[in-house]
Amino acid sequence: MTKVLVLFYSSWGHVEAMAEAAAAGAREAGAHVDVKRVPELVPAEVAKQFHYKEPTAPVANPGELADYDAVIVGTPTRYGNMAAQMRNFLDQTGALWQGNKLVGKVASMFVSTATQHGGQESTILSSIPTFLHLGMVYVGLPYSFAGQFGHEHVLGSSPYGAATIAGGDGSRRPSKVELEAAHFQGKHVAEIAAKLAK
Repeated sequence: MTKVLVLFYSSWGHVEAMAEAAAAGAREAGAHVDVKRVPELVPAEVAKQFHYKEPTAPVANPGELADYDAVIVGTPTRYGNMAAQMRNFLDQTGALWQGNKLVGKVASMFVSTATQHGGQESTILSSIPTFLHLGMVYVGLPYSFAGQFGHEHVLGSSPYGAATIAGGDGSRRPSKVELEAAHFQGKHVAEIAAKLAK
């Protein structure tokens, strides 16, 4: 059975909701799926002050990535790049890189931004080199997900990966079509990983 890890960081629950949707899609494709988060780096008093939502998912460790056929990464955007918490976690994969432990495995990514043009594409594009340096095969969100063609409403996502828009104050929750994008991406990644594992 194909093994998929949905690895995320979420401050206010937007990315966590997308992670659950991606995991559901991967399970629909027949994969064994684990949903885990990266450690928080923000001091507890700051997280409390800004009303961070503590995820219930277990905390991953970098060495675990080698146990999976695919890793789907979810992160909020910080100034057009991935959040420091996710960057810090991925920066600890040197032993996996040195041992070629992730070569040929599938990588994919989804994100959350405050605004419609807040760096969804740049965050994913600036992260793809990390996956390529690790020897992974990047899989995005193809246009066969027709939800990307919508233009009547504010909408996240691109061919690089699913995305949601949180609003400047975090009050906007992932929309139905954004969750569908994450679900589709999870299923697509699991199907590609299963093909590569044969």
